[in-house]
Amino acid sequence: MLKRTYFFVKKYTNMPNLIEELRWRGMIQDIMPGTEEQLNKEITTAYIGFDPTADSLHIGSLVPIILLVHLQKAGHKPIALVGGATGMVGDPSGKSEERNLLSENILNHNVACVKKQLEQFLNFDKSLPNAAELANNYDWFKDFSFLSFIRDVGKHITVNYMMAKDSVKKRLEGETGMSFTEFTYQLVQGYDFYWLHQHKNVKLQMGGSDQWGNITTGTELIRRKAQGEAFALTVPLITKADGSKFGKSEAGENYWLDAKRTSPYKFYQFWLNANDADAESWIKIFTFLDKPTIDHLIEEHKKDASKRLLQKTLAKEVTVFVHGQLEYDKAIETTEKLFSNTTAAAEDLSEDDLHHMEGIVKINYNATKLDSNTDVVSFLAETNIFPSKGEARKNVQGGGVSINRKKIEDIQLVIDSSMLLHGKYLLVQKGKKNYYLVSVS
Repeated sequence: MLKRTYFFVKKYTNMPNLIEELRWRGMIQDIMPGTEEQLNKEITTAYIGFDPTADSLHIGSLVPIILLVHLQKAGHKPIALVGGATGMVGDPSGKSEERNLLSENILNHNVACVKKQLEQFLNFDKSLPNAAELANNYDWFKDFSFLSFIRDVGKHITVNYMMAKDSVKKRLEGETGMSFTEFTYQLVQGYDFYWLHQHKNVKLQMGGSDQWGNITTGTELIRRKAQGEAFALTVPLITKADGSKFGKSEAGENYWLDAKRTSPYKFYQFWLNANDADAESWIKIFTFLDKPTIDHLIEEHKKDASKRLLQKTLAKEVTVFVHGQLEYDKAIETTEKLFSNTTAAAEDLSEDDLHHMEGIVKINYNATKLDSNTDVVSFLAETNIFPSKGEARKNVQGGGVSINRKKIEDIQLVIDSSMLLHGKYLLVQKGKKNYYLVSVS
């Protein structure tokens, strides 16, 4: 397990103001009245739920993780709730249709994996008064009968109240509609808050802005069923300046926190490739750099955006936070070998370097074609690096194609086995940023 920097509690009067910290970072969307006063009054226990729909969290999960870290740094007690029970139901918030439900075995496997990941980021040292805890809502739902649930929970929340939630209204007004299973989700999540309030003294639930309806159902249940006081805080959903979906590759794939699913190199490249507007916003949200440091970085970046100071700092901070310094150093080494403007030859790249380039499109090519005098234009079209020979020819003639880091300008060039790196590979570059590793076999 990676070594993390843990946070220790000081005397409460010296603790930072969590809400002030989150505000300047742009991390508050909605906040229930009295929340800031509660956090300033005493050490407060708060929780965030994590959905175990996969055996790894992804970069969209970083915001709630970072929110819990900020909470603990400010001296409060974080609880990370893994939804072993709610994962069986499916949260309708922000979704246009019902998702496929997972089997119990797969769900249990995912819960175990997600718990292990969360342990990397928070301090669970029990000697601390604000030691983090993990919880699984399956523990209190597994023996809760349906009749007991509708009697002890359902009677406290009206259908009118539930239907007024935006997440419910949008689905009911849509073509897909909403199943009873999903309709009851806000009651199930609300009961989580109630149970944690009663058994763990949890007074605050946090989450994404799409969770506001579910969270406030919990505060309402606590008020009606326990005559208790509870609070809510949500963060904005992360968007990209160009309108594309945050956390997805061009092919629609997730960027995962598990290095086996998304390599640290590819993870680093995601942040490095942020545009200026996104980098300026994301460096406040996804790093723990203080305000003077970030303000200075933004100022310096604007003086010469070509140096990409914001992107490089953002990519470093997030990669070290998730994967550690060693993996960051490896990502930098691979990046420099691939994308630097040095005169280093492609032959200097080891076979291991080439083999682990997850950030590059990998293509298989039949070796027999290299023995049939295949010209470069045909090669580029046959590998689908370009959609047609015409496109390939135009780009070669325009100087937009390199093979093995050598610019190709002759459309008559024949691709043969003598060009292969390590007898197996061709490294093709299209334009400035598009790389392809062609494996010939």
